[in-house]
Amino acid sequence: MEQSKNILVIKLGAMGDFVQALGPMAAIAKHHAGAKITLLTTKPYVEFAKASKLFDDVWVDERPKLLEIGKALNFRRRILGGNFSRVYDLQTSDRSGFYFHLLSPLLRPLLGGGKRPGWSGSVRGASHPHTDPARALLHTVERQKEQLAIAGISDVGPADLSWAKKDISQFGIKPPFALLVPGGSPHRPDKRWAVENYAEIAKRMLADNITPVVIGAEAERAIIGMMERDVPGLVNLCGKTSLLEIATLGRGAACALGNDTGPMHIIATANAPSVVLFSDESDPTLCRPRGKWVKVIQRGDMKQLSVGEVWTMLMLMRETPHK
Repeated sequence: MEQSKNILVIKLGAMGDFVQALGPMAAIAKHHAGAKITLLTTKPYVEFAKASKLFDDVWVDERPKLLEIGKALNFRRRILGGNFSRVYDLQTSDRSGFYFHLLSPLLRPLLGGGKRPGWSGSVRGASHPHTDPARALLHTVERQKEQLAIAGISDVGPADLSWAKKDISQFGIKPPFALLVPGGSPHRPDKRWAVENYAEIAKRMLADNITPVVIGAEAERAIIGMMERDVPGLVNLCGKTSLLEIATLGRGAACALGNDTGPMHIIATANAPSVVLFSDESDPTLCRPRGKWVKVIQRGDMKQLSVGEVWTMLMLMRETPHK
């Protein structure tokens, strides 16, 4: 345990990355017990982060750009004014690297301000640099464990969503129910299994007295609407669920099926028996959801993946004792 006054954690997104960073974030809070812990994140994760009780304060990243001088200087003043003794950059992106350089002591004669805090991250010049040349080949969880070990934090457990609870009675879902997540990144359609296949899975669930519950973002309203029209009895929660509600649904689900997309990370971490579908568009060794009961099925082309194979795996996961 290290006594430090103020600590800043940077984790901006995306959803799956944020969920997988919960274990490292909890380890940082434990290591710096008694310190004031502040999180810098993006708006979609504010409520979720506050509910975790890991942070004393949550700041929203306003994403200042290099040429937005006013915003950039305000950001610099805010960070330096926080009197942080250490920054844990769990984003390790070009953006968080820009923030590091924005705090450079070389700018003090021109802009004033205090000392740049110690920095755990991959950016050149960090006080606690993660320089493993194989870091890009590590799963997100292992990569962040290595990073924190260099900064003196060795006790990093898995992400825990036991705190993520919210009333879901308004959805009127009849148990047992299963979660279906047929969407994904709009600009990477090859990561998605065909919506017609998800509709067939939903029909099989209803025949097996399982209520299929479909979740997704507003961008997926059209494809989920197609499923709803084709499968009477399906519960359509598109655009209706917060991250806390997704976690609560995951905790109560008999099983879950989805593409490689953010909500599946929440559902799997909430310990729903989960089957996650991958194409060659992403590598499960680097980014697969973590949880107690997760199976990955990968095909170079999603069209090569049959409904029968997915259904068999899903029912096997459902029947495995897990609660």
